[in-house]
Order: sequence, then C-alpha cells, then structure tokens
Amino acid sequence: MKHTIGQVIGGLFLVISTSSHAIDHSMHGGTGGGSNGGMACVKAQFSQFEPGHLATVPPESPFSFLVFNVHKAEQIDVTIKSQSVPLTVEPKGDFFHVVGTLPSDLRDTTARINVKAVAKNEKCTSETGWLVTISQ
Repeated sequence: MKHTIGQVIGGLFLVISTSSHAIDHSMHGGTGGGSNGGMACVKAQFSQFEPGHLATVPPESPFSFLVFNVHKAEQIDVTIKSQSVPLTVEPKGDFFHVVGTLPSDLRDTTARINVKAVAKNEKCTSETGWLVTISQ
C-alpha cells in the first residue's frame, strides 16, 4: 500500500496532536492541580486509644492516644460534651503522644472523647472519637 507524503505527514500530525492531549486530568496523583495547591491530602491518623472504647472509668480519669501525620501539637484538639480539654502533647519522632483528663463535672454518664487534628497539609482534617462510661 503506497501513501503520499502528505498522507504520512497528516497521519503523523494526527498522532502527535492527539497524544499531547492524553494527560491525566484526575488530580489524584503527582503534582497536578487541585484545591490544596498540589499537595496530596494525607489525613492525620489516630491509634492506641486508652481507656478503650466503652470502658467504664472513674471521674477525672486520664485518657491518651497517638496521632500521626501532624506537624504541630497545636493542630490537635479534644472536646468532651462540648468542653475543650487541656492536653499534654509529647512529640515522639514521627507521631505525637496525647494525654488529657476527663472533665471533673462529668459523673455517672457516658461521654464521647472527640478528637480533631489538622494534617501536615493544613487543608486536610481528621476527626475520630470513642465512648467511655464515667461512673463513681
């Protein structure tokens, strides 16, 4: 099959022009756009909750957990029954060990320890929590 030089160049142009438009528009990887300035949203991770979920504890008991993928201690917040809880946050290499105490006015109730953290990319937040029963 013989092709004229115009057909070959035209076909070559078609291949080049269509391949230049075959780029990734998913915004899921690389340094592609997105509303977070190109940085992937890697959320904060939580683990080792103490006391455990649904544990029964006395009033003013301590609680603790670990947080990963956070830059600063100030990016971690805990509330219990809408009360902000003071925290002791200790850096441990690539994670933080967080310790707090249940508010003194919580007695004979079940309460959720609500945890919120802003990840290394400050546009990514994570929230979690667990329930404890506070009994005298």
